[in-house]
Amino acid sequence: MEAACAGLFLPRSALPAASWKEARFLCPARTRQRKAVAMAMENNVAGGGGYAGVPNTNYVVSLDAVPYSLTRPLNEILRDLHKRVPDKIIDADHNSIPWYHTNRMLSFYAPGWCGEVRDVVFSDNGTVTVVYRVTIRGSDGEAHRESSGTVSLNDAQFEDPVAAAEELAFCKACARFGFGLYLYHED
Repeated sequence: MEAACAGLFLPRSALPAASWKEARFLCPARTRQRKAVAMAMENNVAGGGGYAGVPNTNYVVSLDAVPYSLTRPLNEILRDLHKRVPDKIIDADHNSIPWYHTNRMLSFYAPGWCGEVRDVVFSDNGTVTVVYRVTIRGSDGEAHRESSGTVSLNDAQFEDPVAAAEELAFCKACARFGFGLYLYHED
């Protein structure tokens, strides 16, 4: 099954940003060490061609820059995650990196990463705690980090306290890999 799916995924091709809405999952296959998901466009399976990127108001991650092999050694991935991020994506009010930028940059530096909610705990004192695990897969193995996020259920600034706690736990788990860790320290 994996061999049949591999023909649909071309490492150097990329789906144009507007086409992600039209993309569909074709052939999820699971092996012992990795999950392979082939995606294709409704009208154009291979894509390809000129410049492709995922636009955002703050930066563009070039999909053409993805290496031929989707996985790299863990030490290279961890080295890249320790790099400083562009100042324009840092939320200056909170001195933090929003979760959606963290997600996008993690996908760029560590393709194939996955995250999961490990536990959700509602306390008698009116708080919710979410435990989140981020797993990064490299060519030489995998590593995971967990962290928790806690928010008050009565805090009016959160429309969805569970989602807010998950966001906090996700960002903290990524910081345990070194991503944006320098923001926690004074220069």
